[in-house]
Amino acid sequence: MSSSARRRETIAECLSDLQSDSVDSQLKSLQTLASITKVSPQNRNLIAQTDGAISTLLTLSKSPAPLIQPLSLSILFNLSLNPDLKPLMTEMETIHHLNSLILHTTTSPESTRLACSLICSLAILDKNKAKFGVAGTIQVLVKSISGPRTPTTHHLLSCLAELVQFHGNCTLAVRSGAVNLLVGIVESSADYGEDLAGTSLGILSLLARFEEGLTALIGSDEVVRFLVDVLQGRCMLSKEGAVEILVRVFDEDEEHLRDASELPEMVSLLADLSVRGSSKAREKAGLLMKKMMEANFAPLL
Repeated sequence: MSSSARRRETIAECLSDLQSDSVDSQLKSLQTLASITKVSPQNRNLIAQTDGAISTLLTLSKSPAPLIQPLSLSILFNLSLNPDLKPLMTEMETIHHLNSLILHTTTSPESTRLACSLICSLAILDKNKAKFGVAGTIQVLVKSISGPRTPTTHHLLSCLAELVQFHGNCTLAVRSGAVNLLVGIVESSADYGEDLAGTSLGILSLLARFEEGLTALIGSDEVVRFLVDVLQGRCMLSKEGAVEILVRVFDEDEEHLRDASELPEMVSLLADLSVRGSSKAREKAGLLMKKMMEANFAPLL
């Protein structure tokens, strides 16, 4: 028997066992499928081409039995790595189920992380981003992130970052209160950690690309002071987000440019960043310096 035929036989046997009432048989088959789909695009296609395979895995991902749910989600995530399977898997039923996994407090951290990873994988295909917006995923993520910090908060933020790259989802995020939520996380970086603060700044910079997000940011209390405080921190990811937002804020409102120029530490912060920052931060810091000089607002060093 050829290796291809053996793979097909193994997959068929596993999928058949998933229909049994034996949790042990289901668990063993899920472990096998998780293993063979981890690195093989061909195996992923073979499973997806089997009638009812994806729906069976989706049903099992609702199981309360230990390990059944995360293993099912793991296989679904593996399948989603094949670009041609992403449209097939982005059905409203699947999205609503993933939303419910994120919202339910009884969902294990592992299942929540896998649900977020699956959303990110499916949403990498730009055409799928709008489907998540229509299905309410943005509101679900904002609500979940607004709760107490958990081991899954980083995954939730990463998921939101992927989805708000679509303009319509950016609008939904702003209207759901994401701006104040993300600003709060950055301001509480001592509690959340620099990584989460940096991711939050990155999302804010994505939201600020569009009028709704930028207006919400400008309307927040002391936005310039907030961003300058970020520049005084240690996290380069946060600094990149801060200078990118400042460029947009200054373009929108000259008064904020004047406010920034009146801060004695502003020029030295930008000068330091233009020399010792990342390439992205250096570029934006140089642009900010130029804007301040051209407006004749910059104080003398």
